Amino acid sequence: MKLLEGKVAIITGAARGIGEAMVIKFIEHGARVAFTYVSDSSAEKARAIEEKVKAMGGEAISYKTNAGDYAACEALVNEVVNKFGGIDICVNNAGISKDNLLLRMTPEQWDEVMNVNLKSVFNMTKQVIRPMMKARSGTIINMSSVIGEMGNAGQSSYAASKAGIIGFTKSVAKELGSRNIRCNAIAPGFVETDMTSYLKEGESAEKYKAGIPLGRFASTEDIACVALFLASPMSSYITGQTISVCGGLNI
Repeated sequence: MKLLEGKVAIITGAARGIGEAMVIKFIEHGARVAFTYVSDSSAEKARAIEEKVKAMGGEAISYKTNAGDYAACEALVNEVVNKFGGIDICVNNAGISKDNLLLRMTPEQWDEVMNVNLKSVFNMTKQVIRPMMKARSGTIINMSSVIGEMGNAGQSSYAASKAGIIGFTKSVAKELGSRNIRCNAIAPGFVETDMTSYLKEGESAEKYKAGIPLGRFASTEDIACVALFLASPMSSYITGQTISVCGGLNI
């Protein structure tokens, strides 16, 4: 059973890690996918994902664009609507961390995290709700973090940006529910990606795993499966919620 048959999805920041896993999962379930990356160094990886999807018999197109740039998001959404005929699903996945103690954090570091993590969610959501409202249907999935729920020393900017996503998600859900547009957030814990590669081995990894009831880091597949659920009709009566996928870290 393909849960997203005939649907069109945009996924930002999807040349690797969680984003890449979501592209593949959505393709497996029948969606056509537009996904973004921002750096030249990711171009080859994005093309490899396109080729992988093509071999699967699916359709995915990558776009080099900056989700933190409002005009770029407007141009992207217009292009995707013209190419695919509409947008059913938007996953706001683009994100970075610039960890530092508040005492040492610069205004530039703070602004960069807010621009990529939080402003990008506003930019993309503002654009995709136009075709969604016209269709009176759509689902938006925002990638928050368990750190946005718990806070963490040395991550005040990251935590603030991810907490902001949760508040934004709840507000959008209240605004657009009457138009049959749902908006939910996913709050991953520690996930095995490039961003957390420094935690995979040694004493630091064991220290973090000791605080996780399930005793392991999440795989990107774990997160992609929750995104699939929220994107599909299986979650048709769920909106304004934050699903923590953290192995019990926040208990």
